[in-house]
Amino acid sequence: MEGSEIKEEKEAGIGQKKKIFVAGATGNTGKRIVEQLLTKGFAVKAGVRDVGKAKSVLPEGNPLLQIVKADVTEGSAKLADAIGDDSDAVICATGFQPSWNLLTPWKVDNFGTVNLVDACQKLGINRFILISSILVNGAAMGQLFNPIYIILNVMGLVLVAKLQAERYIRKSGINYTIIRPGGLKNDPPQGNIVMQREDTLFRGSISRDQVAEVAVEALFHPESHYKVVEIVASTDAPKRSFEELFGSIEQQ
Repeated sequence: MEGSEIKEEKEAGIGQKKKIFVAGATGNTGKRIVEQLLTKGFAVKAGVRDVGKAKSVLPEGNPLLQIVKADVTEGSAKLADAIGDDSDAVICATGFQPSWNLLTPWKVDNFGTVNLVDACQKLGINRFILISSILVNGAAMGQLFNPIYIILNVMGLVLVAKLQAERYIRKSGINYTIIRPGGLKNDPPQGNIVMQREDTLFRGSISRDQVAEVAVEALFHPESHYKVVEIVASTDAPKRSFEELFGSIEQQ
């Protein structure tokens, strides 16, 4: 068997009930990722800033769930301690809390993500999944005057911060999947998932449940490796398997 095939088999094996570290585990998307991972039989290490809040938000009494204090803004060394050498992959679902401090998006969505990647590399973890956003590269897409692009970037240039973090991930050499969802809804899914290549979607919305599902399914499908995918939901879209969805996107 060729070496590349052996590597692919090892990478594809992430889905075999390994331990996954979730950053931002108490957020609206993060907690859904945790729940779906547990449902799939994964052990989960939930990285949170507020352990007390986490205990009230995340599923109680599940032996597969471990809650650890982890603040992505405190540097890669502390994060490496929180992630530990028993984690097989990291899913980043962090997001800044709106405030008057315009540096907050950069601390969380840029430097925080960079810290997570650096921590993974210190620990030898080679699987990283990021929840980002459509329109992060809106300027290059000709969407400078898109109302969504304007509104989000008024809050400390958050989309620019996310884009810089994406670029760091892609240059790092880590096996990544970057998921860029449209407008996030807390409602149950309406319609099927539409997945397209980077810098193509500039409108649309999707349930956080479906975003979490895409993140978890990326662990099972090598077709998701080294890819940036944009997702929304549509009632007109046909139901497609995740193998088809990820396979339809070219590897970067």
